[in-house]
Amino acid sequence: MQILMPQLGETVTEGTIVIWHRREGDVVAADDLLFEIETDKVATEVTAPTAGVLSRVLVAAGQTVPVGTLLAEISVAAATAAGSSTDARLSPASHESQGSTDAQVNLASNGSQLFAEQSGSRGHRLPRRDARGRHLSPAVRRLASDHNLDVAQLEGSGRDGRVRRRDVERHLEGMQRVSGARTAAASSTSARVAAASTLDVPELLTVGASSTSRASGSPTGGASQLIPFNRLRKRTAAHMVLSKATSPHVLQAVEVDFRAVLALRNSIQQQWRARHGRSLTYLPFIAYAVCRTLADFPMINASVEGEALRVHDAVNLAVAVDLDFDGLVAPVIRNAQTLSVAALAHAIDDVIQRARANKLTPDDLKSGTYTISNSGSFGTLITAPIINQPQVAILSMDGIRKRAWVVEGPEGDSIAIRPVGVLAQSFDHRAVDGAYSAAFLRALKQRLESNDPETWGRLTV
Repeated sequence: MQILMPQLGETVTEGTIVIWHRREGDVVAADDLLFEIETDKVATEVTAPTAGVLSRVLVAAGQTVPVGTLLAEISVAAATAAGSSTDARLSPASHESQGSTDAQVNLASNGSQLFAEQSGSRGHRLPRRDARGRHLSPAVRRLASDHNLDVAQLEGSGRDGRVRRRDVERHLEGMQRVSGARTAAASSTSARVAAASTLDVPELLTVGASSTSRASGSPTGGASQLIPFNRLRKRTAAHMVLSKATSPHVLQAVEVDFRAVLALRNSIQQQWRARHGRSLTYLPFIAYAVCRTLADFPMINASVEGEALRVHDAVNLAVAVDLDFDGLVAPVIRNAQTLSVAALAHAIDDVIQRARANKLTPDDLKSGTYTISNSGSFGTLITAPIINQPQVAILSMDGIRKRAWVVEGPEGDSIAIRPVGVLAQSFDHRAVDGAYSAAFLRALKQRLESNDPETWGRLTV
């Protein structure tokens, strides 16, 4: 049975083998993890479509090959001849559907195989969550499995104490330093050199099959680390550099009094949390207001094509998602202009959870027309985001905090304490001018500060 490089989306033409979890001659069961691949859109774990023996591996880790390239072959006959218990698990029906061992398998037809939540090394797999209930990424599970670590004993630097790949790497480096120190204390200078050259410490793995190594030529002369970019970081960097080189970026920002939004949010927060197990944030309210305001400023919901501007009817809202500091993606919520605040809250939570669980498909990242980036949870004041090409604008939502605010009233001005935040928009000056973008931001501000119930429609939980 032939294993081909799958087609992971309509626009994807090639993929890179990150790591093989099986070797030639290994007996594999159906759904055993074979290898990991990365494209310019997603990282994917690929499992065995049937049981047998991995008879040939034709593409080594680190190689980038076109879609449809023969990567490996699984021989069911070899497993049968060897009396493999794995082959014994195959049903007669699966033998009939399999046909000859030369049958080609299009792995892209089975999304559950491509995005399986499996990891580990050579048969040993860690669960998706540790004993404390913290989510573990595939890279963390692979590292912990390879080095027999108890992840529950590690202190994580991610959200809610989540253990990240760098936490595991730092722990392993500490183990290596301790081991080296013990060797040094028990040896002479020449013995220390010999011990260092034979120290049995496996190479640290990173996403993209890179290694973390200590730089030999630090500019400061002190200890340092050289951490190669993983594939996602390389693609993000290339996209950002292209965007800055393509679009003349202009930043504009407005301060918004979120008192009206806060009152609406608080009115259903308790019911929302009881029903859904999470808080209702400001983001769906801002997304709702953005979608409605874009209807009055259609040239911002657009993309540049050559020397023309394509204006889109639907708002396909891209939401920037941080992958626990390991990368950034912007999955798309299609036809967001048709959704209520509650529906947007569910849709945003869905794409965030799937992005962080590595369950996005290439189609989830296509056809965005406008992007929102949210750094507010970190308490930022103002961010100048980079436009997500070929879109013409992106909005940054920064921290909302209590501030002294001048309130104008019929009896004069007064100072009140209000929840205030900055909304900053970067726009492409080829598409629109400053006045048009500023008018959009003013309308967005007025909508968010409105006390009119009709502004928000019917709020549900």
